[in-house]
This record gives sequence, structure tokens and C-alpha cells, in this order.
Amino acid sequence: MKLNVGGIDRILRIVVGLALIGATLAGMIGVWGWIGVVPLLTGIFKFCPAYAIFGMTTCPMEKN
Repeated sequence: MKLNVGGIDRILRIVVGLALIGATLAGMIGVWGWIGVVPLLTGIFKFCPAYAIFGMTTCPMEKN
């Protein structure tokens, strides 16, 4: 599994995921807020299956 999520993208995914889960637990939004688990996990593991399918990456280029 090649890492394909990096930098700002990773931070935003984690923040949005935690915000959605927190809002769900606080009763501000319904069960759809649990979808926040997806961006949270992709941010934590630095891998996004959708990016892999489309050949995208936000990780910095490796120096040879």
C-alpha cells in the first residue's frame, strides 16, 4: 500500500473527520455524521483508495 495522502490534505481529513464524529456524538447531526470515520482513517493511515484508483497523490515527491 503506497502512501498517497500528505501535508495539508492529511490534516484537513483528520479535522473534518473528528468534527463530523463529534457533531454526531453531540446530537447536532444525525447518523450520517459517522461518515467522518472515512476521512479520519484515510488521514491517519495516509492512504486514500480513491486517490489510488485515479492515480493521484498529495505526498511530496521522493528525492533520489
